[in-house]
Amino acid sequence: MMAGELALAALAILLASLLALVLSHFLPLLLKPKAPRGSFGWPLVGETLRFLAPHASNTLGGFLEDHCARYGRVFKSHLFCTPTVVSCDQDLNHFILQNEERLFQCSYPRPIHGILGKSSMLVVLGEDHKRLRNLALALVTSTKLKPSYLGDIEKIALHVVGSWRQQAAEGSKEDSGGGRVVAFCEEARKFAFSVIVKQVLGLSPEEPVTARILEDFLAFMKGLISFPLYIPGTPYAKAVQARERISSTVKGIIEERRSPGSCKKGDFLDVLLSSNELSDEEKVSFVLDSLLGGYETTSLLISMVVYFLGQSADDLDLVKREHDSIRSNKGKEESLTSEDYKKMEYTQHVINEALRCGNIVKFVHRKALKDVRYKEYLIPSGWKVLPVFSAVHLNPSLHGNAHHFQPCRWEGSSQGTSKRFTPFGGGPRLCPGSELAKVEAAFFLHHLVLNYRWRIEGDDIPMAYPYVEFQRGLPVEIEPICPET
Repeated sequence: MMAGELALAALAILLASLLALVLSHFLPLLLKPKAPRGSFGWPLVGETLRFLAPHASNTLGGFLEDHCARYGRVFKSHLFCTPTVVSCDQDLNHFILQNEERLFQCSYPRPIHGILGKSSMLVVLGEDHKRLRNLALALVTSTKLKPSYLGDIEKIALHVVGSWRQQAAEGSKEDSGGGRVVAFCEEARKFAFSVIVKQVLGLSPEEPVTARILEDFLAFMKGLISFPLYIPGTPYAKAVQARERISSTVKGIIEERRSPGSCKKGDFLDVLLSSNELSDEEKVSFVLDSLLGGYETTSLLISMVVYFLGQSADDLDLVKREHDSIRSNKGKEESLTSEDYKKMEYTQHVINEALRCGNIVKFVHRKALKDVRYKEYLIPSGWKVLPVFSAVHLNPSLHGNAHHFQPCRWEGSSQGTSKRFTPFGGGPRLCPGSELAKVEAAFFLHHLVLNYRWRIEGDDIPMAYPYVEFQRGLPVEIEPICPET
């Protein structure tokens, strides 16, 4: 009898739990009937799995196409275990980004905090974020056109592209096509990491500590985009551990810099150490944020440019002519300058178009701080809000032939961020290092187009998971334009 009663009690608890789950999932639909139209999907998971389904990054994906067609460009859903308003509208996106900390607030899923750390610029709020971002802007402003920075970029670019010449020569002995296939995404990451670790920590690629940081950083990156399950051996757990090791390494470098007789290197870390506004933990997080932004965004941007130019011979020819013209006015070994960068006008069009088509950042996470009325929409207090940048970038009413790569569309238009072009976000959280990524991509492209021809091997495409990557690492067959004899 007692066993039967226990079984009934357990069943009652189970049924009550299921009922509570269903009610908590659908109750917002009843309490907030004036929210935008949409659907919530299944209890607990909602529509998250469909929203995150992989798709080509230069498309909206099935979920957004279906929901925009059914409900309009602003709709409600249930994503990341939370009632959500999804915006594919340029005006509402702009309104959300410009009202940070007034009506909306950054709200990334909790597991992201566990990897990035509580002091990361990506997750801190209010005055803490403003203080960190102002420091980042000051560093970027003082760095972006500094001769030593430009010299470092060019030196590293020459080292990376120069290493292919021997590879291509070896490949030509085996391949009648005279080329050699390289995993371009890996080469772009090698370049981007070498540049950012030099600027932030003053380290060269050859130093053992650089290799150690890179190894931990790769584990960190894999966990950042993994399922957030902290069990020993999982990518998420390895990422948290990798962050701790990187933090320990950076703290060791900081202690070394503070020791008597230590020489200044003129890098970001020197500036950080001269600041009394940040704690040591904030300084370590700032270094990690800088490495993250300078590594992943820049390398992916360069890969996108190479991918799209590899499919557009006419645009590649225009880029090559531009860089031929710049090089023709310089000595053979003369370095590029800030004035040369300003002459790379069509290159900037190509970079902007690669950002628009490739959609490195698909959306950002925000939360409504109060009930917000915008036009005919009500965004309920506490709901997650997702401004989807890719939906604006690929909107044919805003960009003619939106799904085609056409750099010429940027001729005569502003190169800055606008309502219809937000590749690096906007408002108070606009990425402070966006201009550095463009400078590095332009300098790398200069030496690439002047020294090599290339074609994409196979049918690799950029996929949104929602993070963006090339499934096969973008294999590219390269061939020197003027091979050494």
